[in-house]
Order: sequence, then structure tokens, then C-alpha cells
Amino acid sequence: MGAPMFHSMGFFFALNGLAQGLTTVVMTDAATRAGLRGMLEAAQRWEVTEMTAAPPVVLGMTKDRCRLTSLARVVCGGAPLPTSVAEQFRRRFPHVDLCMGYGSTEAGGISLMIDRDECSRVGSAGRISHNVEVKIVDIITGEPLPVGRKGELCVRGPSIMTGYVGDDEANAAAFDSEGWLKTGDLCYIDEDGFLFVVDRLKELIKYKAYQVAPAELELVLQSSPEIMDAAVMPYPHEEAGEIPMALVVRQPGSKVTEAQVMEHVAKQVAPYKKVRKVVFVDSIPKSPAGKILRRQLSDHMQPCHVSRL
Repeated sequence: MGAPMFHSMGFFFALNGLAQGLTTVVMTDAATRAGLRGMLEAAQRWEVTEMTAAPPVVLGMTKDRCRLTSLARVVCGGAPLPTSVAEQFRRRFPHVDLCMGYGSTEAGGISLMIDRDECSRVGSAGRISHNVEVKIVDIITGEPLPVGRKGELCVRGPSIMTGYVGDDEANAAAFDSEGWLKTGDLCYIDEDGFLFVVDRLKELIKYKAYQVAPAELELVLQSSPEIMDAAVMPYPHEEAGEIPMALVVRQPGSKVTEAQVMEHVAKQVAPYKKVRKVVFVDSIPKSPAGKILRRQLSDHMQPCHVSRL
């Protein structure tokens, strides 16, 4: 229970429950309308042992007072889970394994954390699933990259789609000449086989000759105790092409300034990745799965002063 059926994660776990003969609790309309509270009350009532959840739900669970004494495992996916939220969850539920997973409609489940040792790899999306082949390739040349190098993740296997029906142009863009599906995600795999998803390639900010991943900066911003939420987007700049601009939601009562936010980031990233403009907002637009609705971020774009390069 937890993830919607229209989401690949919810659909997969529903089928998995049927295949293994597990008891699955499906949310009623009334519980769904009650939101997080309705879901947690149902989990408590039916003594649920495993849940699926998007990052906003994981965050909400850390603040709710429900006693989920039977819960042993939460599988999180759909969007990056901030490290600060993962740490809060583990303090609130020390007996529960918080597992990250990664996949897509076209590729199914690509990776998943399985045991408690794997769940300790905060920031990772787990190890590659059975029957899935992966490779990381250079985003310019398409050549395979070694361990630890960032590039586009390509996947191949029996669970991968065979193509888009009646759309040869889309298929030519989605697959390489050897039949590997190009995910469009910037990733790397460490020496222990753990997959790390950095960002969507199409979201990268082109700063001078560099490429900056918004998701990486968003995790740095969210690590500040003064910041409740944040999103990073490209802002046009005559000299640099694009610069990273941060939309920041302050914590209640916080008076953190633009200069302090930029300094917080600058201490933790390479010079070319620095946030060079900050706009304070009331909220960050997100989908039910917790993904930032980046097209709506452009509403905050307006001519204004930026810091020196």
C-alpha cells in the first residue's frame, strides 16, 4: 500500500503481492481523501508490515504520531529522498528499514535496496535488480564509463519495453544501435555496485563549459536547518549562458538571507556549481509522487540582480 496504482512502483508491488500470495491493503476512497493521516491509520489498523511511499509521505511519517509497531519496511521511490528526511525517518522509526528504489514505466524496476546493510547507503538507489543489465555511457561520445564516473544510464533486459507503438522516431531516440534503452538519467555506480541517480540529463544547467545538476544542489540546500524545501533551476545569463538559481522555502521563523543561502552552498560544492541567485517562495510545486514540477518553476523567473561570477 502507499504508492498509487498509476505509478509503476504501486503497480509492481500490487502484482508482487498477488504472485507471492501476500495480503495487500488497498486504500478506500474515504481513506485516500483523508490523505496521509488516513493512510497511516489504515496501516496501524491492519498491522501493515511493508509500505510503499513517495518522499513527501516519508517526510509526513516523521511528523505523525501514529504508532506503526508492525511496520518493518518502507520502500521509497518516485523522486530523490533528501538525506535529512532519511535521517529523520530513521530516528523516528529505528526498527524500520527505509529502502530506496529506482525504475520507470519503460524499464520497470531497475534497482532496489534489499537488506538492512544496503538501506544504510543513504543517497543510493540500491543495487541493480536481477535480470537487468546496465551500463553508464559518456553523454557526448556514448562510450562506456568505468566505476564512479557520471554518465547516462542505459538498461537492457526482459523487463524493458520493446518500444513505443507506432512511433519510429521516438524509438530511434530511446534506443541505441545495440538495443540499450537510454534512460535520460545522469547516474554513476560505485565500487560496491550501488547506483546513484544524480539528475535528469535534460534538467542539467549549462554554466559556461560545465554542466550542473539541480538535484545535487537541492540536496545541499535541504541540508540547511534554515531551509524547509528548495528547488534549483537555470536562469539566463549573458556571459555564462545559464546560472543556478535557487527557489527556497524558509523554515517557520527563519530569517535566512540570500547571501547566507549562497554561502551555505558555496562551502560544499565546486566553484562552478555555486548558486548565484536566490528567490524565497512559499512552496515548491510538486507532483503527488514528490517530483518537482520544473515547468512551473519558470513562473518565478524575472529580471533581477545576480551575484558576480
